[in-house]
Amino acid sequence: MRHGIVILPQEDWPAAARRWRGAEAYGFDHAWSYDHLSWRSLADQRWHATVPAMTAAAVMTERIGLGFFVASPNFRHPVPFAKELATLDDISGGRLLVGVGSGGTGFDAFVLGQPELSARERHARFIEFADALDVLLRFEQPGSGGISFSGQWYTAHDARMVGTPTRAPRMPLLIAGNGPQTIRYAATRGEGWVTTGPDAADREEWWSGVAKLAARFEEEHRASGRQDGVARVLSLDNESFYSLQSAAAFEDSVARAETLGFTDVVAHWPRKNGLYAGDESVLDQVAASFEPASFEPAASDPAAFEPAASEPAASEG
Repeated sequence: MRHGIVILPQEDWPAAARRWRGAEAYGFDHAWSYDHLSWRSLADQRWHATVPAMTAAAVMTERIGLGFFVASPNFRHPVPFAKELATLDDISGGRLLVGVGSGGTGFDAFVLGQPELSARERHARFIEFADALDVLLRFEQPGSGGISFSGQWYTAHDARMVGTPTRAPRMPLLIAGNGPQTIRYAATRGEGWVTTGPDAADREEWWSGVAKLAARFEEEHRASGRQDGVARVLSLDNESFYSLQSAAAFEDSVARAETLGFTDVVAHWPRKNGLYAGDESVLDQVAASFEPASFEPAASDPAAFEPAASEPAASEG
């Protein structure tokens, strides 16, 4: 089991810097930030941009994996985003993890004047977005032409990327979502699957729903015929339960996740009040049980985030 921590982009430097350095010092395997323009009940609070914050975190850390939790098509085009990701992966020395999802229906979905999309439209846009990132992040040779594609949602004409990827064939893409089609896409195309679990009235109902989602993913992965492993990442927290309220609560959650086949768990850095409120001293307690190793993005372990050799979905040249 690997352990991750989400650091919400709310603190100014150097307070945020202390948390990113602290995540590595505690021995977390990966640290993440929400990739939103603003978010739900925290929409009226201070909220920094993800890419520059992650770049600063990459400079001040050495081992820990750094992740987007998660990027969406709501306010991004795959061409400039892929170039930002490739540059950030280079700065981090190949430690970047890119979670991608279909995009929610909150603030991000309308702030740029976008029309409201149906669930089917959001899924179709997401698949096109993820397929484009898959191709763009594999592009190797500057000077050999660009990458072009034309779809329902995105178009590119001879797009140029940074150059040879830090990792071959590209950095890992982790597919986030609970719907049947998204789970199938994660099982067949992704290096990892990310879930926050279902909406539920209480914690036991939530765990029951997580178990059903995990079983569905396992069925899809087995049906895909893939021989490589796909990481299974579970976010342990929601608006009604916080896993780091105590060391005992966290350890219980981790054990239950492991029983369901998850390879990675993610919790949130304690906030002073409101959502995810807690005491940072709990981090000292839970970290005592960690056995961290240097982050190995290309390891052959089935739980590693190793990119699959899938066929490109767009043209190069």
